[in-house]
Amino acid sequence: MARKIVITSGKGGVGKTTIVSNLGVMLAQQGYRTLLVDMDFGLNNLDVLMGVENKIVYDIIDVIEGKCTPKQAIIQDFFESELYILPSSHSFCSVKFGSAILCKIISMVEDSFDFVLIDCPAGIDGGFRRAIECAQEYIVVTTPHLSAIRDAVKVINYLKGVSRDMPNIIINRARGDLMLSGDSLNLDAMRECLYGNIIGVIPDDDVIAHQVFWGGQIDKNSEVRQSLYLIVRNLISGDEKVFDCTSKYRGLVGSIRKKLRRRV
Repeated sequence: MARKIVITSGKGGVGKTTIVSNLGVMLAQQGYRTLLVDMDFGLNNLDVLMGVENKIVYDIIDVIEGKCTPKQAIIQDFFESELYILPSSHSFCSVKFGSAILCKIISMVEDSFDFVLIDCPAGIDGGFRRAIECAQEYIVVTTPHLSAIRDAVKVINYLKGVSRDMPNIIINRARGDLMLSGDSLNLDAMRECLYGNIIGVIPDDDVIAHQVFWGGQIDKNSEVRQSLYLIVRNLISGDEKVFDCTSKYRGLVGSIRKKLRRRV
């Protein structure tokens, strides 16, 4: 039976869907048969990030309406043979449905996979509540900005009320130079604010943001790639090591990097 993990956030724009897609790729590359499910109905972009938007014949709404089976709607990734996507609908969805049908759809295919990663709507409205019913594990994505952390705390508090286990947390777009200077919350401060298990810290990188925008693959030697690898290892083996985005800003060379970073 697959490990079913909902990946969500308190607010939009924190990189949740990008993280879902890249974790899926890295799990597949390590031999884990992985399904990405887009449950962000209406504002979905997972298929675009995965480059399969022109390959869609059926989507999850078609499955709900009985037009096809779940297996007919699932698309295999172009590059990773162990990675599959169950896309959402791009058109307005007038179909009324609850979490039960979504859970049933996942249950019909989960035995074929090692991991099911569910891209969940941000916030704590109905779409979020439907999605979390379909999983046993939860990851909340946030950035170090106070508004994002405040909204993430709301999501975490809600999840604490419906699950015995604390949700895991990924900090995205972390600036190591600002953490060291005190202009951004450091890791210890974020742990205190979020009261959860931080399983990953992903550094802010303008080059990677450009690559993702244009649909390119993340550089294998980049710090972002290294941080994602640590997250995957934490998920698989239960390790708790996270990427230290402050290390390159320490010492004499680090102080030069900090000054240069402030100018861009």
